[in-house]
Amino acid sequence: MTGDHTGVTVTIEDSALETASAALLDKLLADGVAGKIAAQDPTLWGAEAESEAAIRLAWTTLHKSSRPLIGEIDALRTELQAEGIDRVVLAGMGGSSLAPEVITGTEGVALTVLDTTDPGQVADALAGDLDRTVLVVSSKSGGTVETDSHRRIFAGAFAEAGIDAARRIVVVTDPGSPLAELAEAEGYRRVFLADPNVGGRYSALTAFGLVPAGLAGADVARLLDQAAGVADALAADSADNPALRLAAALGAAHTDGAEKVVLADTGSGIAGFGDWAEQLIAESTGKRDTGLLPVVVEGPDAPGFADAGADATPVAVGPSTVVAKIATNGPLGAQFLLWEYAVAIVGRLLAINPFDQPDVEAAKNAARSLLEGTGAAGGAAGGSPEPATVLGPVEVYASAGTSGDGTLTDILQEFLDSAPEGGYLAVQAYLDRLDDASASLLRPELAKRTSLQTTFGWGPRFLHSTGQYHKGGRQNGIFLQLTGAAEEDLDVPDRPYTLGTLQLAQALGDGRVLTDHGRPVLRLHLTDRAAGLAELMRAVQELAS
Repeated sequence: MTGDHTGVTVTIEDSALETASAALLDKLLADGVAGKIAAQDPTLWGAEAESEAAIRLAWTTLHKSSRPLIGEIDALRTELQAEGIDRVVLAGMGGSSLAPEVITGTEGVALTVLDTTDPGQVADALAGDLDRTVLVVSSKSGGTVETDSHRRIFAGAFAEAGIDAARRIVVVTDPGSPLAELAEAEGYRRVFLADPNVGGRYSALTAFGLVPAGLAGADVARLLDQAAGVADALAADSADNPALRLAAALGAAHTDGAEKVVLADTGSGIAGFGDWAEQLIAESTGKRDTGLLPVVVEGPDAPGFADAGADATPVAVGPSTVVAKIATNGPLGAQFLLWEYAVAIVGRLLAINPFDQPDVEAAKNAARSLLEGTGAAGGAAGGSPEPATVLGPVEVYASAGTSGDGTLTDILQEFLDSAPEGGYLAVQAYLDRLDDASASLLRPELAKRTSLQTTFGWGPRFLHSTGQYHKGGRQNGIFLQLTGAAEEDLDVPDRPYTLGTLQLAQALGDGRVLTDHGRPVLRLHLTDRAAGLAELMRAVQELAS
């Protein structure tokens, strides 16, 4: 059955799921949940969440309140182009980068996104034409270590090239943040202050999503129009409300044991929507040992989608397919608002606060302690400073439960066997997502050879996304970390560490937190990235299916 409204549809393909969700939908209607969200009622998620919710609901009106940004963005873009500046580089993590990347990818306009600490990937961005480059530094808190490092590195590169760095840096941040104060002190070209009453993962239609995308040439006015076209329908306490239907279906599936949501694009025309939805779902719901784990797959024929087990709900982003249980279809702006409403409602159904992220700081603190200590060179996720074994270009660091003995295939098999029934495998690649893009092929290969739902994340960006679920959600994951030697490192100006050191500290820090949670972690360090990835793929393909 399909709920169809202007610009967006939600289809529940599975009749049993449709029936199971009916009672939840009736309850949501009786409680007036959609209308209360639209009215920004902070009491919907309980007394404990009320103070947070009170300052996190302004996303419901962004299709109106963000309108003034359109003219401001257009004016700055015109200024920049008149000066020959037409290359936009975005330094931002999580909600500050995921939405702009989806928007520009969908529009087909160029945006260089830096959501990494990999020195090679940052060096490639630096190697672009600096004479034509503007850097957008985007951080809600103003203290994000990755983004601050990018700002320092680019400011130094601009100065070295004889370019006035202040004229080439645009800032997006919250009012009163340390970054806003720094931008004023440094005289940066423009500061866009976002609505502080919107959390990062709900910020697609704020300055965080619109400014970098608009400067790159995306039609952000059309995006707001798309959201405005569905806003009334999503705020209505009606059985046809697509957001209520989507939330009720996801909630009913979770109640029936489907704790994972498998997302596949089925021809939506949206580039990379799953990567944006992944953060929204994982950070909003993955806490108190519950939640929905998003699993983004390569398409409807990918391992883990058509063959999803009882613990997973396959969701098509785009037209319906026979293998999806749910399908959401519509333009990007409408989908942004649809999923924001639905995930906030799922939070109520799961009795959690969808607006906090209590476990995200743990990995940051662990990485910081490594940087401030004796350094992050070497070291296993479990704390051993030496690899359990070295197999050609692959150093093996294993936490308790994996011996590290035998061939690489033997080690992988032993590690995979440590997964609990109904668990999942997370592949975490602290590598260059452009030059080392082949690492992403490990996800379908591993999923095909195991019974595990398998996720893939580029580090450290996933720390600002699924990292919350890994620590706060169901504790049934196992974690394969990939780190790699950098051919050339990059200093971070006025900081006592390089990008390579920071990248490794982030991997080790997160691994330490995961092992403290009792989760199995296997880290494979590639002393030669290309050769190591090839060796790893061979080992994976030798696993028993």
